[in-house]
Amino acid sequence: MPVERVRIADAEVDVAMPSPTDRLPGLSMAGFHGRAEDALALDVVPYPALTMFIDLGDDALIMDDGTGERRHGSVVVGVAPGGIRGCAREVELLQIRLSPLLAQAVSEVAPQLGGEFLDLAEFWGPDAELLHEQLRAAPSWDARFTLTRRALMLRCATGRTADPELTWIWARMVSGHGRVRVDRLADEVGWSRKRLWSRFRAHTGLTPKYAANLIRFDHAVHLLAAGRTAASVAADCGFADQSHLHHDVLAFTGLTPAKVARAPWLTVDPVAWQPQAGTFLQDPPRRGGPC
Repeated sequence: MPVERVRIADAEVDVAMPSPTDRLPGLSMAGFHGRAEDALALDVVPYPALTMFIDLGDDALIMDDGTGERRHGSVVVGVAPGGIRGCAREVELLQIRLSPLLAQAVSEVAPQLGGEFLDLAEFWGPDAELLHEQLRAAPSWDARFTLTRRALMLRCATGRTADPELTWIWARMVSGHGRVRVDRLADEVGWSRKRLWSRFRAHTGLTPKYAANLIRFDHAVHLLAAGRTAASVAADCGFADQSHLHHDVLAFTGLTPAKVARAPWLTVDPVAWQPQAGTFLQDPPRRGGPC
């Protein structure tokens, strides 16, 4: 199991990543352990996945939505959070990212969880306490990753699975970094644009256009963090111009591209969220004519 140490703001944090055997399409996991002299606070920004923060430490994680509502301990954050911030002095945290299509197979409330956050029990159900206890008792990060993968696979076996067309469409959006035309995707799977829009939103809680823009934004900010200029990122990511990039980054984060490039929440991404799992269909599935 690979473990790397990274610096996030003023804290040194060890990041553990799963072995290939613990990977599942649409799933990424990472374990975090560290301590800061002062409470480490980081914003939770929009990301094209639903995120489970499972708190395994003794110093409870605090999540604040910016309106005064706070949650302590393990929480689940939607795909498009607004103003949510996590805070803790000592961190022992399992972070699980689920693609919107995998998330809806895990929990019925996933498609309705947009910019909000829920306690783990509200998302996972009555088995949440048992899952949390098993993860805390597990002797290593490897054991925690394996336990999590098995629990998710069991949920997927009995949960609401997405149409294969939607799985292919999501994979196309991700592989194209959000630079896709919705009407063309509909044609490729033999659906009408209306049907794609309806089915996509029912399963993910997002419109196809918003999802594509979110994926493109995520790709763009990582290029900015890697040192690329705003002008080159705008051109390579399909923005009309640099001001268009500025508008989208500001809308998603409240920050300018220059400030996003130095944001502490991007520091850990190249380590913790290396490509871990994915599924890409070679040919679009087609079942009947558009409807």
